[in-house]
Amino acid sequence: MQEISSTTADKWFYEEKGQRLGGIDEPAMVTLIQSGKLRHGSSVWKQGFADWVKLEDTPLRIHLDQISPPPLTGQQVSNTLVWVLAFAPILGLFLESFVAMLVYDNENRALNAVSDGKFFYITVALNILLCVLDEKRLQKAGHNTSAFKGWVWIVPVYLYQRAKQLKQNLAYFAVWIACFVLVLLGAAA
Repeated sequence: MQEISSTTADKWFYEEKGQRLGGIDEPAMVTLIQSGKLRHGSSVWKQGFADWVKLEDTPLRIHLDQISPPPLTGQQVSNTLVWVLAFAPILGLFLESFVAMLVYDNENRALNAVSDGKFFYITVALNILLCVLDEKRLQKAGHNTSAFKGWVWIVPVYLYQRAKQLKQNLAYFAVWIACFVLVLLGAAA
């Protein structure tokens, strides 16, 4: 990492993990691009820019395009898995019921166990597994998921960030919230 030095017209700055780094010349920026440290989606700034911009929106794009193609757009990424995830709270409840029936072999005892939350970990595991699999799919599509990598544990945050990164509407986020609320209301009844 390099310290920020005085700004001049030929110095570049870049963002890394929420920190402003740089004050480096263009050949150093090209080196960072070629090493993979800077890639599509990286935020950069240079004197003359009104604000931070994505690397691919600068003249440095030619170096970026030489090493890798841009990530697939939100229209090109399959959303099948994320829609299964959107319904995961309800799917998890069915899975909990199925497992409870296998364990208790009695419908009333199984339903009571599910109502008491004895198998809640199944729904939690299903949600996390689907998030992890979806994140892997996004990585294969060329998206940098490091910004929300740790959020797979908090599904609605992951879904919100995914929709924003892929420039999609928040429909699957809203469906997950609605399913979660339905499951909570059903448990309270």
